Amino acid sequence: MISQIQYEKPFWDTKTYVAGVDEVGRGCLAGPVVAAAVVLPLNYTNMAGIHDSKQLSEKKRNELYGLLQEEALSISIQSLAQDVIDRINIRNATLQCMQRALDSLSIPIHHAFIDGNYFVHESLPFTTIVKGDATCLSIAAASIAAKVFRDDWMKTIAHEQYPEYRFDKNKGYGTQQHLESLAKYGPCELHRQTFLRKFFERQLTLFINE
Repeated sequence: MISQIQYEKPFWDTKTYVAGVDEVGRGCLAGPVVAAAVVLPLNYTNMAGIHDSKQLSEKKRNELYGLLQEEALSISIQSLAQDVIDRINIRNATLQCMQRALDSLSIPIHHAFIDGNYFVHESLPFTTIVKGDATCLSIAAASIAAKVFRDDWMKTIAHEQYPEYRFDKNKGYGTQQHLESLAKYGPCELHRQTFLRKFFERQLTLFINE
């Protein structure tokens, strides 16, 4: 649980709204990259359990996302599909996704906290925070929103289209089961072709060097 609001507090003390931004799906072999931006109420205190989404169970993430949907002032979620990722690369796709999430918020904000060490925005002041999803409440909230949204998409739409890959289980990550399905069926339209090439090139290099 994140108990400190050291990043938000100076802004909240002056009645200034801020947003946290995080992404999920950056390292997947299939599916979209998703970014969320979340604006919490000023001096938000109902933070029990809000933490980096990767440290939470699926059940807890879903519970907290429901809480955020009720109590956050604004939640914006944006995604970019695998074909866009292949065309502009994952770094640019992630940046675009995060920018769009911020720009689509329903209320004006004055500052953004971004998970990671790189971001660009034409007009909005921001602070990048490495491992921000573990130290900044607003970013942790965004990480939960992004993770739940993407996991739900992979479990429903992606899995229903291509059940043989078990996207409901692996969410597009390079698990052993996913790799076995790739070996058996080949890639589908949801796979990132540039990622597959790099992944299997690395695997081949490791095999040769053994």
